[in-house]
Amino acid sequence: MIEGGEFIAAPGVYDGFSAMIAQRYPFKAVYMGGYCVSASRWGLPDAGLVGLTDMLSALHVIGRVCDKPVIADGDTGYGGLLNVQHTVREFEAAGASALHLEDQEMPKKCGHTQGKRVVATEEMAAKIAVAVESRRSDDFMIIARTDSRQMYDLDEAIARCRDYKEAGADILFIDAPQSLEEVARIGAELPGPLMVNMVPQKGFVTPNASAENLQKMGFSIAHYPGLLATPAMAAMERSLEHFLETGLMDPSAVPSTNPHELVGFPQVWADEARWQDQFGAQKAVEPAE
Repeated sequence: MIEGGEFIAAPGVYDGFSAMIAQRYPFKAVYMGGYCVSASRWGLPDAGLVGLTDMLSALHVIGRVCDKPVIADGDTGYGGLLNVQHTVREFEAAGASALHLEDQEMPKKCGHTQGKRVVATEEMAAKIAVAVESRRSDDFMIIARTDSRQMYDLDEAIARCRDYKEAGADILFIDAPQSLEEVARIGAELPGPLMVNMVPQKGFVTPNASAENLQKMGFSIAHYPGLLATPAMAAMERSLEHFLETGLMDPSAVPSTNPHELVGFPQVWADEARWQDQFGAQKAVEPAE
C-alpha cells in the first residue's frame, strides 16, 4: 500500500454515500474508523459496542462502491489471540488493505475520550505477532496502535511501539498525541512507516497539521476520520435550522454532485431501456399449475 516513500492522506468513510463521494477524488486510500461507523450506522458511541460483524458489514458496503485501498479499524482484535487471528483473516478476506489493532483493555473506547486503559506490552506484542502470522498476504498491512499516551505518557507510548515493531508490525500508530511537539517527536524517534490520526475538532486531542508538514515530520499515512462526517453534521444542522426559520429547503445546501448520478440511477435507466428494447413490456409471472 505504501510505495517509494509516498505520503497517503486517507479521508474517513463510514457508509455508501461517504465512500461514493471519496471515490470521485484523487485520494490514494480511505479510512474506515469505528467512531463514525458506530455513530452513523447504529447511533452508538465508539465504546466497544460495535463488533466484528458490524464492521465487516460496513466494509462490504464501502468496498462495493469504492475501489481505493481501505485502512480499517480492528479495535482490540475483539478478544484474545484466537479472536485476533479470526479478525485479521476476516478483514483481509473482506477486502481491507490494512488493519490497525490497539492495546486497550476491553471494552475499548474511542482514542480521544477519557478513561482508557491499556493491556501489558507483552500481551499486545503477542497480538501483533499473531496478526502478522495470520494474514494470507504480506501486502495486507498490520498497524500497531497504542493508546498509552493518556494513561501513561509519550515515553511509554514510544517504548511500546518499539516493542510492537519487533513483534512484526508493519506500521506504527500512537493515538492522541497532545501537541505538535509530540507529533514531531514521534516522527523523529520511531522507525517508519508511521501513521497519525488527524481529528482537530472540538472534544478531540490531536492538534491540526498540514499533510505537507506531517510528511516532513516523518509520517507516511495520515487519516482524517472526521473529514466528511463533521462537515456533514454541520450541514444537516444548518439545513434543519433554515427549514425551521423559513419553512423551505435551503437552496445553498444542494451539493454539486447530482444524487441520482452518485447512486447509479443513470445505469438503472440505461439497463431498463435496453431491456425494454430487447424484451418488450415486462410480462406478469403466471402461477405454476
